[in-house]
Amino acid sequence: MNKSSKVGPETARASFGVVVRLSLVFIVLCGIVYPLVATGFAQVLFPGNANGSLIENGKGEVVGSELIGQKFTDPKYFQGRVSSIDYKAEASGSNNYAPSNPDMLKRTQESIEEWKKNNPDVPVSELPIDLITNSGSGLDPHITPESAKVQVPRIGKLTGLSADRLQQLIDDNTQGRDLGVFGEPRVNVLKLNLALDGMLSK
Repeated sequence: MNKSSKVGPETARASFGVVVRLSLVFIVLCGIVYPLVATGFAQVLFPGNANGSLIENGKGEVVGSELIGQKFTDPKYFQGRVSSIDYKAEASGSNNYAPSNPDMLKRTQESIEEWKKNNPDVPVSELPIDLITNSGSGLDPHITPESAKVQVPRIGKLTGLSADRLQQLIDDNTQGRDLGVFGEPRVNVLKLNLALDGMLSK
């Protein structure tokens, strides 16, 4: 017949000491050593990604990240997708409205009216859907090549650049499918506008 054993005070103190030491070891390893090592490897192997995929202008000034969309208020620039979070990366995430949601319908109609005002040469029927809708994260920095192309008449009129030169600019800044298979061709709006600035400065 087994007799129940009792843990004495010395054994309890020893066990508690082991637990405390193990906890401290794992705090140091997982909370300090591992993050420092991982950050160090990232800085050496992928410095651009580790620092936020930042984009600089021709003067060496950081103007944004290639991962986060920006709003361009000057109509001479290409416009990106609608943001539901006012382009704040720390607040990423869509409102996930249903198509019948009144707020969604109001915002979409406002986007359409703004398009009609700024782009009288392009009918609403030719307006790509991604220019009046937001992405799942609300931060998407890309638009489709078609969404860039429909803005050519406005930008050409405001900058004096020909449609052919602007189309070539779009083609030069269009990214293909990842690995040739995944995703869709896309254009990073910030990079495209920086290239436009470079063309205008020449």
